[in-house]
Amino acid sequence: MARPIVAIVGRPNVGKSTLFNRMIGQRKAIVDPVPGLTRDRLYGVADWRGREFTVVDTAGLDLDTAQDSSRAAIEAQTRIAIDQADVILLLLDVRQGLTPIDRDIGQLLRKSRRSVIVVANKADSPTERHLAHEVLELGFEEPSLISAQHGLGVGELLDRVLEALPVPEAAAASEEAADRLAIMGRPNVGKSSLLNALLGDERALVSPTPGTTRDPIDTELMFDGVPVVLVDTAGIRRKSSSRDRLERYSLLRGIHAMERSDVVLLVIEAPTGVLAQDQHVAGYALEAGKGLVIVVNKIDLVEPATRKPAYWRMALAGDFKFASFAPVVTVSAKTKEGIGSIMPAALEVVGQRRIKMPPNELNRVLREAFLEHPPPSFKGRRLKVTYATQSSDESPTVVLFVNDTGLLHFSYRRYLEKKVRERFGLSGNPLKLVLRSEESRRSRARAAK
Repeated sequence: MARPIVAIVGRPNVGKSTLFNRMIGQRKAIVDPVPGLTRDRLYGVADWRGREFTVVDTAGLDLDTAQDSSRAAIEAQTRIAIDQADVILLLLDVRQGLTPIDRDIGQLLRKSRRSVIVVANKADSPTERHLAHEVLELGFEEPSLISAQHGLGVGELLDRVLEALPVPEAAAASEEAADRLAIMGRPNVGKSSLLNALLGDERALVSPTPGTTRDPIDTELMFDGVPVVLVDTAGIRRKSSSRDRLERYSLLRGIHAMERSDVVLLVIEAPTGVLAQDQHVAGYALEAGKGLVIVVNKIDLVEPATRKPAYWRMALAGDFKFASFAPVVTVSAKTKEGIGSIMPAALEVVGQRRIKMPPNELNRVLREAFLEHPPPSFKGRRLKVTYATQSSDESPTVVLFVNDTGLLHFSYRRYLEKKVRERFGLSGNPLKLVLRSEESRRSRARAAK
């Protein structure tokens, strides 16, 4: 079940990255007073009152009134945000009041049917909050006044976001539901060629010019009697082109496609190797709880000794330490070498997502792990797990009921994840460990009686 998408939109230097960091609870975006620092969109998963949603930090929408192309780019970019996001946060600087750019963006958003929440940022003191009355000129509901830097009003804003999000849809119970595979990666690594090779025809436009594919393309097929949907997405750039500002929103489309998928096929180039963007896409997929298969394309351009999956598993180990469980396949979309290995690997990862971990066996594995290597103590206290169970989440998730949720060190978390994987596999999938206090379990038991 796809998470809803919340896009933060606004002109440069109004605090979008600061609000993004505040919403996801970590400093993931670079914050700097220099306008336009956010070149690539950043993505994160926010959890508020038990509801998860995707947050996208977008590059600032600037407007050069002397150039009609700039105004057209503003409209095009904003329309993409409207199309892809479930809720749009229009961020303004309350101290500067409304600008022509703010009014232009607001006019476009008013014509949409999306939920729009106007957020007046940098309301750091009561003397500045009175300027928010100007925001009402945009024609939206009362704005949320916040200070993203200091966290003032952000909780109330998140409450409004939850109210505006669509009601979660029940997961489809039909066994005939198609497995969805999103083909993702940098521009010009051969994603469309790979799609065509898998389908055996020229469904997607293939061009040596990076960025040919702008919209995700869904293609249905049957593989050994299993219905599959392949999604070809626009490439994710390392740096936006000032000449093509439409690229600044390509990641929104890619994330939207990824959220609707079960597994991400991350395509990288054999001649180039791994770049930072490849690691970012893998991180996006795992953070969203999606399965991951690393597809090394263009092996026809490297020496025969470096074409085998075993070679690339070793070569990629350092760059993908956080995804060591992801299978690696090597292919050439041009010569069709290795193409037959992609679908079995991807569908195996889909199957691993659906593995059931019986509570008795899961608790046995964890007890043995604790006996073999007890957790470290902190201020005289040591982590204790009273019970563990698998949650009903789409991706593999284990809920641990513990004496203190603050006692699990990240290194011991990795150790427990490794032990669970050794027993249950979960190849290609992230494993999420969620801690709950033992008291919360007792409270639920008392309420059930």
